[in-house]
Amino acid sequence: MASLLSADALRDDVLGAARRLLGTELVAEVPEGEVRLRLVEVEAYRGADDPGSHCHRGRTARNAVMWGPAGRLYVYFVYGMHFCANVVCLQDGVAGAVLLRAGEVLSDTGPAHVRRPTARGRDAELARGPARLCTLLGLDRQHNGVDVLDPTSSVRLEVGEAVADADVRTGPRVGVAAGQQRPWRFWVAGSPAVTPYKAGRARPDGPDW
Repeated sequence: MASLLSADALRDDVLGAARRLLGTELVAEVPEGEVRLRLVEVEAYRGADDPGSHCHRGRTARNAVMWGPAGRLYVYFVYGMHFCANVVCLQDGVAGAVLLRAGEVLSDTGPAHVRRPTARGRDAELARGPARLCTLLGLDRQHNGVDVLDPTSSVRLEVGEAVADADVRTGPRVGVAAGQQRPWRFWVAGSPAVTPYKAGRARPDGPDW
């Protein structure tokens, strides 16, 4: 069995946790079989000091999972259209999470294309963008709070092949209006699954979602 990522790797500052998540593998058991992704794009969010964060104005019933413990999924519905998934990080009681923006499919792409028929045979589009990633893995409200570090979970975060520092890029976040220009988006250079950046885009209704 593959090794799960450790909680200690996620209790760091959100920027360190985001960097460590690149190259890790997210595995989900869906009706069509197992889908395995290599994470190639993520985006970091803090709490009160981050105007782009759901926790900027404090703790609520909606964002409670984002306050810990590390390793839980924070899943939310946005614009009445899409689910997005984050991996919670930092110490218990301190808000922070990393949005899972894109992944490359490592498992059989046949079941993946069944789940994402609009990708039209293009593997790079199967999990390009946070909404597509959630659709592919079947992530929705019932996964909010799921522990992805639990080996018995239907969604697991496993150690993958490390990404060299020379292959990591950073830049502005996508899909937020406040705090967009913070270079807190991390991606693997050269991956075809990475979001095409469009300056000023603040709604998840285009091809980058």
